[in-house]
Amino acid sequence: MSADTITMYSTTWCGYCRRLKSQLDREGIGYTEVNIELDPEAAAFVEKANGGNQTVPTVLFPDGSTLTNPSLAQVKQKIAA
Repeated sequence: MSADTITMYSTTWCGYCRRLKSQLDREGIGYTEVNIELDPEAAAFVEKANGGNQTVPTVLFPDGSTLTNPSLAQVKQKIAA
């Protein structure tokens, strides 16, 4: 993962994930997608970030912070900070 890339933890069936992906694509914001259904370590990370729940999308930023189900505006604000 490069220092300027966000990671989006998602599932194939998550409508919020699809929406955020299309918004990030439209804005030209690069990200790495990790399907938590295929990656037990990613699922455990998402649970830890969300009080034991596998809530997606969970977005991991280069500084180690996370946002759960963020809006595009929240992601852009966090990237710009």
